[in-house]
This record gives sequence, C-alpha cells and structure tokens, in this order.
Amino acid sequence: MPHDGQDPTLHAPVLPENLLTLTGAALDPVLSLLDTAVARVRDLVTEDGRVSGGLVEMHQTAAHGLAWLATYARALQQMHAWALGLQSFGRFRETEQLILSIAFGEYLSQITGGIQMNQGEILRLRDLGLSDEDSHMLRAPAITTLMQCGNTQAARSRLVELMQEHSADVTVGASGLDEELEMIRDQFRRYAVEKVEPFAHDWHLKDELIPVEVIDELAEMGVFGLTIPEEYGGFGLSKASMCVVSEELSRGYIGVGSLGTRSEIAAELILAGGTDEQKSKWLPRLASAETLPTAVFTEPNTGSDLGSLRTRAVKEGEDYRVTGNKTWITHATRTQVMTLLARTDPDTTDYRGLSMFLAEKTPGDEADPFPTEGMTGGEIEVLGYRGMKEYELAFDNFHVKGENLLGGEEGKGFKQLMETFESARIQTAARAIGVAQSALDIAMQYAQDRRQFGKSLIEFPRVSGKLAMMAVEIMIARQLTYFSAFEKDEGRRCDVEAGMAKLLGARVAWAAADNGLQIHGGNGFALEYKISRVLCDARILNIFEGAAEIQAQVIARRLLG
Repeated sequence: MPHDGQDPTLHAPVLPENLLTLTGAALDPVLSLLDTAVARVRDLVTEDGRVSGGLVEMHQTAAHGLAWLATYARALQQMHAWALGLQSFGRFRETEQLILSIAFGEYLSQITGGIQMNQGEILRLRDLGLSDEDSHMLRAPAITTLMQCGNTQAARSRLVELMQEHSADVTVGASGLDEELEMIRDQFRRYAVEKVEPFAHDWHLKDELIPVEVIDELAEMGVFGLTIPEEYGGFGLSKASMCVVSEELSRGYIGVGSLGTRSEIAAELILAGGTDEQKSKWLPRLASAETLPTAVFTEPNTGSDLGSLRTRAVKEGEDYRVTGNKTWITHATRTQVMTLLARTDPDTTDYRGLSMFLAEKTPGDEADPFPTEGMTGGEIEVLGYRGMKEYELAFDNFHVKGENLLGGEEGKGFKQLMETFESARIQTAARAIGVAQSALDIAMQYAQDRRQFGKSLIEFPRVSGKLAMMAVEIMIARQLTYFSAFEKDEGRRCDVEAGMAKLLGARVAWAAADNGLQIHGGNGFALEYKISRVLCDARILNIFEGAAEIQAQVIARRLLG
C-alpha cells in the first residue's frame, strides 16, 4: 500500500496486458461454474426424476439467481465475441478495449462476490448451493488479473476522457454491426434528434399522446413494416434492424420507440398463426400504418398469469360476442384493431381454452375515446411511458367477426401469443438500451456543464465513474440484445437469449437513469429537467413484457430442463 494513502489502482496501467487472451481464458471457468450451479439447483428442485414447479417456487431465489448467473456468463461471452470481431476488422481501439476490460473486471467481481439482481437482492454463490470448493475455479489466473486490473479508477477515468473527445460518435465504442445497420442507426438518430428529443419532455409533462404527425412520418420511414415480408408490403428487414430502430427512437423518447411494438406483435401473430386470407388482408395495412393495432391481453386479476384469463368469447352464429375486462392496454384509443385474447371454451380454466382474435374497432378521440358499441374504457394515470397512454377496457357483448379468429381455429391463442414473446422481448431490450443511452446523454452533458467547487462535475472521480459504468453496461446489454436478434434472424429458438437481454437491459436502464439523476443532484428531482422523465420511463422496463421475476423464472426453467 503506498504511504500517501492513495488507491494503488490509480497508478496501475490503464489496461491489462494481453486483454483478449485474458478475457478468452476467463470464459471457461465461468461456464464450468455455471454448469455446476445448474446441477446444484437441479438437485434442489427435482422430485421423482423431474423438475417440480412447486420446488422451483420454494427455491425461487436459487432458481432466479441461476438465471442471473447464466445471463452474466452469456453477456461475457458476447462481449468477448464483440471484441474479437472488432479486432478482425482493425477496430478494437482504446475505447473498446477499456469497455471490455471494465466489463470483465466488474462482472467477474460480481459473480464472485454477489450479483445485484436489484437494489435489495444480491445473489451469492452459496444461494445456488455452491461451496467454496465448487467456486475454486474462479481463482484462475486470468480471472484474478481481470478482477484486480480490469475495472479500476484509472480505466474509468480514461474511458470518460475518450467519451468527451469523441462526443460526436453515435455510440460509446463501435457497436460491431455492419455498415448497412449503422446507416439505419444514423437515419433514425437524426430523426430523433430533430423531431423527438426537443418535444418529448413537453409531451411527458402535459401527458399528451404522441402527435399523429410523428406516426405518419415514422410510417413513411417504414417503422411499422420494418420486419414484415416484402410480399405483404413491408421491408422484410432483420430483427437486428428492428433493434437499431427501436434503440435510437427510444433514445429520443420511449413512447416513440414503442410505437412499433404493437405492430411488431400483431404482425408476428398473423405471420405465425394467421390464415392466408388474414395475412393478405392485415399485414399490408399494418406495414403502412393504415391500421394501428393494440395488444389486449392482460386482465385486472391475472397479471403475468395469462393462462387464467376470464374474458370470454361466445359463439353467435358465425361470429363472437366478447364480455370481460382488460387492463394496461397501451395506445387503445387511436387504434383500429385489437389483438384480443379471450376464452372460447368455458369449461377450461387454463391456457388451453384461449383463442386470439383480430378484433376491429373504431378509433376514438378525447371527446369519445371508445365509440365502438359494446366497449368502454378509462385512462390509467401513470408515472412515465405516457406518449401512448394506458387504459382499462370493459367489453359487454362486443362483436367480433368470425373471420377474425386468428388461424380460424379455437384454443390456439396462448400458443400463438407465446410465439411472439421472443421478438417482443428483443424489442423491449432494445428500447431499454435506448432509454439507458438517453440517461447517459443527458447526464454526460450536465456533468460537463455544471460547475461545483471550481470545476466541472465530470472532473470528480465518482461522477465520471458513474458515466463510465453507464457506457460499459449499455454496451454489454447491447451485445446481448444483438445476439438474441441474430439468433432470431437465423431461425433458431432464442427465448432464453431474448429473456436474458430483456432482464439485463431493464436493470441497466434503471441504473443509468438513477445514476443520471444522482449526477443532477437536487435539480434531477425537479420536473423541468429531462432526467426526471427518463427515470420514470426506465422504471416500466422491469415490469412490462414480462416482469424481471417472470423473465428469471422462464430462463431458469429452460436451464433446468
């Protein structure tokens, strides 16, 4: 220990030598530890040779902790792959090296000492049934070196210096995407800067719907038909392109970044489960935004337990009459069609009796939000995510055409919905990255402009350290999200990867917003400052499209087999 009492890491080299060799060598011990953890937790939750749902619930901390450990392992894998890819193209520069170094140093330290599932729940390896002997593999030389030298004050400070030097760059560090995707990013970043960011805070404070003009402009740019096949009027682009668009629009305002979500879900439902006639009728309308959809799934007393929905659809001749209540329905007034999940078999109490409908409705306005006969609704006032508004809906003998039963077959609704979860969660992870990036943009600017004690806030190590960790975790979440999108584009099952991306991305967004507000101090608590909005918007990401606990449950069940 130096006699001056200073942190020895301040005088250490900023980057460990042979960084990529170290990060590569660190992966095998982490993956071996994960395999051991899976075996230990499986022992806890297995009864009569099978994984027991009751035991998984009893040992929920272990099961969900396993999901977090697996998410960290996959995140480190993707960060290493990102770095190798950049190196092969001669783009693994100092900024990217620092991001990789800090990422491995921090996440390996958390795996060893405790993964922060949220502010009040820290997972220890012992919670997974792992002993000191089991975790000895984490004492591998590469891991020890990265934990000691990867995430240092010197590394964080240097990264923020580079962030200031390259403030015009769209992302902190190269994304690793190809030129075509980066051109798409630039296009939507310019749009967000010009048409979204200057107005978003006012929309939020006044609790206004996003102007129709913005929807029309996004439609012209192809947002609503981005991944719909060209034969149905869309662009037929990849899920990776959807990630980039969602990321940059959400960076401007999460409400704008979310406008395409319902179209994405509706198109996925129709592509996967619709009849040829339904595809020909609805997909071109969705692609052009002639028809705006809303997702009508959740009920007041069911939450994430969609299998227990009670809204019923009763056959009347060739058509159906729907009665029941729905809640947390986003953008419900201005839309023309609802992807509506209802029970068609009254003798069932689980997912097997559910069917999906493309229920048509008349768009409403402020004076008459729900003019369609058999349908009423009221607005739910919310903290953030306000640009499309949330509603409670009530259906009383609401008419749905028989031809709008998705796939023309009853009892398939839950299965059809499950097929959309991968894309929806990938898109939500991308939105989370955008919100986190927005928090970093705002906090970085404030830290440079605000002077205290004779210097800018950014010159204080704990302020610059917060900014550095925001940038690093945004890149980690970004790589995990892109990986899940690439898997989806290749036609491979990716529910685990999508869940991991959403799980981590939501936590990263909340941490970035919270730290961004902390950098603002008392001003951050004032509604006039944009960071107050970003904090409110970030909070929903850990809840919708599957709460963090549900994500962890899904990941754990897949890992445990």
